[in-house]
Amino acid sequence: MTLETRAIGLESLLPEIKDFDAGNQLPHQELLQGVIESLKISGGCLIRHFVSSETVKELNDDFAPYFDKSKPLKSDFWSKETRRITGCMGKSDAYALKIVGNDLWQDVGRHFLTSTLHWWVGDKQEHSPSNPQLNNTSVFKIRPRATAQSLHRDDIIYHVHHAAVPSHELGRDYGIGLFVAGTRSTRHNGATRFIPGSHLWDYAVRPQEDLAVYAELEPGDALMMLSGCYHAGSANTTLDEERQLYSTFTGRGWCRQEENQYLANEMERVRRLPVHLQKFMGWELSLPFMGWVGLDDPICSLTGEESQVGVYF
Repeated sequence: MTLETRAIGLESLLPEIKDFDAGNQLPHQELLQGVIESLKISGGCLIRHFVSSETVKELNDDFAPYFDKSKPLKSDFWSKETRRITGCMGKSDAYALKIVGNDLWQDVGRHFLTSTLHWWVGDKQEHSPSNPQLNNTSVFKIRPRATAQSLHRDDIIYHVHHAAVPSHELGRDYGIGLFVAGTRSTRHNGATRFIPGSHLWDYAVRPQEDLAVYAELEPGDALMMLSGCYHAGSANTTLDEERQLYSTFTGRGWCRQEENQYLANEMERVRRLPVHLQKFMGWELSLPFMGWVGLDDPICSLTGEESQVGVYF
């Protein structure tokens, strides 16, 4: 088992962490349902062979020039040995198509983060879905002697403060994180640690390090996690191992994006992407009428396609 607790005897307090294999030819719906149920219960799961070794090589090659020019991060939240590349949709087709565009990842986001509003205009009832959208993109390189992050939740950016619940409730989540290993990720070189089940806690409760587990991954493996889980990057106590990790978060379509996709990526690179990914980046209305440009769907200004928007304006 490659998820281990920091203290002996606490395992019985934690929900089970499921370990799936995307490379064993499971039917898509069976894998999807397994991942969804695991996220509801424990808040996170491991997915082996999420991307191929060929994709890992392509990703590492794409981002190598950016890391060559990278500098220490300014915030004290990050160790000075950590490097972070952002604006990834415009820097790597492999990242955009194979990670963000992964069918399993997209379907998990749609399950947890789609909302539909039923509302009235006079005596006519309308039904308006709001699809999930890309929230942020990052690639991390954790160098030797990097210190550990403190445990935290990523949905704090939305000023969320939930009460405890006995089981998962659809609508509670504001985001989902995906972490794909570009190199071997171990407890010793800084593997992400998180507290299973903490997405169900009262948000006033402090995190307990003794309950944290390490998500150890081989290149191409992934950790998927609800953004309400306490988690953090760990210390790299090795002398010669760097840990590289590809990260992305999906958020709700009616919330402001953590990373401003319209300024973070070169428009010529965005225009080369498939339309469904352009929409996922934010060039799509959150129905009924959030995010319009010139009283129209923003995808029209990007692609020139004919508007499909109803007349609400």
